[in-house]
Amino acid sequence: MITPLAKKLGLTMPVFAFSKAPAVVAAVSRAGGMGVLGAVAYTPDQLREALDYIEAHCDGKPYGVDVVMPEVYVKPGDNVEAHIPPEHRAFVDRLLREFGVPELPAGEAAWHSLLGWTEETVRPQLEIIFQYPIKLLANALGTPPKDIIDRAHDNGILVAALAGSVRHAQRQIAQGIDVVVAQGTEAGGHCGEIATMVLVPDVVDAVGQIDGRPVKEVAVLAAGGIGTGRQMAAALALGAQGVWLGSLWLTCAESDVNAEVLDKLLSAGSGDTVRSKALSGKPARQLKTAWSDAWDNPKNPAPLLVPLQFVLTAEATTRIHRFASDSTTRTKELLTSPVGQIVGRMNQVEPVAVIMDRLRAEYETALSRVNGYGQF
Repeated sequence: MITPLAKKLGLTMPVFAFSKAPAVVAAVSRAGGMGVLGAVAYTPDQLREALDYIEAHCDGKPYGVDVVMPEVYVKPGDNVEAHIPPEHRAFVDRLLREFGVPELPAGEAAWHSLLGWTEETVRPQLEIIFQYPIKLLANALGTPPKDIIDRAHDNGILVAALAGSVRHAQRQIAQGIDVVVAQGTEAGGHCGEIATMVLVPDVVDAVGQIDGRPVKEVAVLAAGGIGTGRQMAAALALGAQGVWLGSLWLTCAESDVNAEVLDKLLSAGSGDTVRSKALSGKPARQLKTAWSDAWDNPKNPAPLLVPLQFVLTAEATTRIHRFASDSTTRTKELLTSPVGQIVGRMNQVEPVAVIMDRLRAEYETALSRVNGYGQF
């Protein structure tokens, strides 16, 4: 399982684990993969604390950070709230009242409305990130600015970006990206419309050249609907040098999701997700709930563009998570989470180390099975 990219990064398994939980990131790195911290929900102070934790618990193993620097978004300036239409605010208020979601207690603040959703808010995060010995910097939405790529390279850091099409991958390569994460529509969170089985080999074939001109070697990771060793074997057979796993870690023992979200994830099937703009304003796969149903209903206001949708719904999301356990209301019906179609296999809570061991064993079994078929 030592692919060229894994060898370059000092991994014993080509498993790249995206998680917003520092404990998950550290555990995956300790187990031979690379944990990648999702930084979008962190304030600068919280980010420093999370990276300090990973440094103290990863046993010196490599890890990375994932940020969100979208190429296309509304630049709201200083007065973000002025960009939110009154009818959208009224719709959110009606929805919360309909499901009986309580107000936040006095003095309890909602989640910060912008966090790391714009280039302007991510750059302060990067000033902190570059103070740590990370080995990979990933961008979840499009190609990061050229000066950020150059600065990462100057620090010996590989740069990755998620792509949902060959066109996106080629644009990223032209900008100097080292690793393309080919993310199929099965994936949780922001994703395109092309299935992983189709997208990965197309991107692998495309990364060797741009407009017919040879380029440096660029590694491809497969993402979307992957959560078993068999699927890892399939991804490598398609030409990927590793797998990018996100959803799988939501239900591990080290995850930080609350009990109500965990309950929904454990009981969901592969058909219980939907690709919706309800979370951020861009299509993102998530649990299908009353929240996504309301935003996807054409009779209601359409989701706003990034980052305004998140600004609009930050307080509502905080209230929904805060009161999801209140059985006297219907709040839990609105509770959602980004997650991919692999959720149908996420039906028990296990430590990261157990999951990594199972991935390795399943991978080896899959290879033995295929080798046993012999040649055509």
